[in-house]
Amino acid sequence: MGVGLGVVAGTGLRLLAPHLAQGASEAPGKDAALAARGKGSGSLPLGRFEPRNELTALSARWRQLAAAQKDLKATAFLLVLDDGRYAQLDADLPMPAASSIKTPILLAGLEDLDSGKLRWNQPIQLTKELVGGGAGWMANKPVGTRFPFFEAATEMIRVSDNSATNLLIKQLGGKTTLNARFQAIGLTATVVNNWLPDLDGTNTTSARDLARSIALVDTGEVLSPRARDLFREIMGTSRTNTLIPLGLLQGLGKDSADPDSELLSYGITVYNKTGDIGIAYADGALIHLPNGQRAVAAFLVKGPFNDIRSTNLIRAMAGATAQTLVGRR
Repeated sequence: MGVGLGVVAGTGLRLLAPHLAQGASEAPGKDAALAARGKGSGSLPLGRFEPRNELTALSARWRQLAAAQKDLKATAFLLVLDDGRYAQLDADLPMPAASSIKTPILLAGLEDLDSGKLRWNQPIQLTKELVGGGAGWMANKPVGTRFPFFEAATEMIRVSDNSATNLLIKQLGGKTTLNARFQAIGLTATVVNNWLPDLDGTNTTSARDLARSIALVDTGEVLSPRARDLFREIMGTSRTNTLIPLGLLQGLGKDSADPDSELLSYGITVYNKTGDIGIAYADGALIHLPNGQRAVAAFLVKGPFNDIRSTNLIRAMAGATAQTLVGRR
């Protein structure tokens, strides 16, 4: 009986083997599926930061909007990662970064996490030098308090905590080292000159740099899939959605106190980080579009202190972007 069962089982496995092998090739695990993205597997490609075809009408519309405000200086950049369509307005001009510089700082922090140079829960000590005024709550904690890396990185984006940002700048090697790292990944206008909040606007970036810092993550060029997911999760905690998200919504003919939720009804998701020092405003974002494509966009405006026209201009340029990429209902 035992011999008979063995023969039957062996014959069955031999007959099933080709089907099992075919099934394994048709249903790869999660790691294999991730590795196949963008390699002809039928899934959506990750895309690259490669501007190819200018949306000239949108670029012209941005110039028109900016020209209407004589004492404001505006820059902008948009790139659809999937097909290379782009628009630009003085995109390489260095501008006061304000808190938008926190996005490339987050990128650098997650690079070190990826490489094993720091741990997710690695403590970073608050010193007197690193206490930053303005946004955030960490400055209210006693000097000597230790914060884990993940908390500093999250609060830097969630509530734009300036002390958290200074903690990361110090942890990542200081201003000079961080600036060299920015240069190495092509962020040529992105420079940290002073600790945050930097109300004089000495820290700089450009619209292209800000968009590139987000694109490098989403295209998989600088971070592993796990670190990329952490980047998105942290960016998704940002509380301020009154610039690019609201501008996109207004461009679609709607308005809301909760633009993120309203945009979901259009199939649009926005991961953004703003900057505001009164004399300069900025916002950079990853935008998931209704057709499944992804775009990166950045807008920076410099002008008189607390001039509402600056934020209105960013929203107007974002609105024109929505009309170009999505249209109106």
